[in-house]
Amino acid sequence: MERRLTAILAADVVGYSRLMGEDEAGTLVRLQALRRQFVQPTIAAHKGRIVKLMGDGLLAEFPSVVQAVDCATEIQKSIADQEIEPGGSRIKLRIGVNLGDVIVEDSDIYGDGVNVASRLEGLAEPGGVCISGKVFDEVRSKLSTVFEDLGEQKFKNVLQPIRVYRWSDAATVPNSGSEAAEATSRTSDQPCIAVLPFTNMSGDPEQEYFSDGLSEDIITELSKHHWLEVLARNTTFAYKGQAVDIRQLAKSVGANYVVEGSVRRAGQRIRVTVQLIDASTGSHIWAERYDRKLEDIFDLQDEITHTIVGRVEPEIGYSIRQKVQRAARRDLRAWDCYYLGSANFYKFTTEGNHEAQRLFQQSRELDPRFAEAHAWWAWSVILGMVYWDTEPSPELMDEALAAAQKALAIDSQSAIIHNILGRVQLARREYRSALAHNETAIRLNPTF
Repeated sequence: MERRLTAILAADVVGYSRLMGEDEAGTLVRLQALRRQFVQPTIAAHKGRIVKLMGDGLLAEFPSVVQAVDCATEIQKSIADQEIEPGGSRIKLRIGVNLGDVIVEDSDIYGDGVNVASRLEGLAEPGGVCISGKVFDEVRSKLSTVFEDLGEQKFKNVLQPIRVYRWSDAATVPNSGSEAAEATSRTSDQPCIAVLPFTNMSGDPEQEYFSDGLSEDIITELSKHHWLEVLARNTTFAYKGQAVDIRQLAKSVGANYVVEGSVRRAGQRIRVTVQLIDASTGSHIWAERYDRKLEDIFDLQDEITHTIVGRVEPEIGYSIRQKVQRAARRDLRAWDCYYLGSANFYKFTTEGNHEAQRLFQQSRELDPRFAEAHAWWAWSVILGMVYWDTEPSPELMDEALAAAQKALAIDSQSAIIHNILGRVQLARREYRSALAHNETAIRLNPTF
């Protein structure tokens, strides 16, 4: 039995059956043209070998994991540039890349290394790439490509959980000045702030949710100032764990200012460091360190947010500051449960969704005035019905609606709560109300 360590690339066409049903002959012609003009030459240029074609998919191997990842992202960019059909008829690929030991039989390869690559491909977004933790460790310092950490994922017929990282074209650091200029020009009419995920310095991975939660709260509070464009969580969290140049990062997302920091939590004490950086020069405008008791965390969050806004505004010519109001939360355990629930929610797995529902429910019970806990419990329930194994029922749908409405009654000025209520109503087929609440969310936060 011959074995070797190799980089495996698995690709598959999104919605192939639907595309064939709509236009069988046209789909086959377009798919063959894409393979011939872009996919096969790109694989060859990166020293790869196509192991086999499987109708709407393919399997390839590479001697270099760096070349495999570079090839995957280049293929996705090429197809995105070339496919000009209407949105629903475009051919899009999902790609997974793994580094593993494989069994070689004639020209074919088998084994866990191939299975994991196939599972990663299934987890990727249309037009995106998912890679394993092994691959990420090899390419993180060799490519400028930015990946979002999705945490550990469990796959069918794979014994151990696999760390997964996700790439999409929008998250890539541009290599050319023209691309950077285009990104910057998109937000040149108003100041744009990127709040990077704060670094967990506690030495305990279980505290990761705490630093992530603090970053999310700062994003949320800054977003209430409608004259500021604050980049969404999904954009900035794609850079989590990446050592990238601030100026290059800011150009890629069109930011004028970058906020970064770290959190060190030890017992009942917490230390937070924050820096505000001018993205055009990379120089620090302001930096501060906060040492507090843990029970003062909400005052600390407000202090950080207000200070950042107070320092940014003079730099961009604004003279009026609207104070960001925030209701104090009476139970720290509720806050812990909420952000632990959020960390599980973003795993996007059946187990993660179950745990998110449980933790959001516990947060609701601990603090009935915690609006976000009510809203996110409702959203996790709806998501569980749509994608996982939460059993749909009229009673549970009514409970989700009531929870979202209660959240809105507590905080009627929250864009995310309006959005979540709209998502619940969408699942209930209450389309006009869903549209109305999403329109309100955009009005409250135009950068949402």
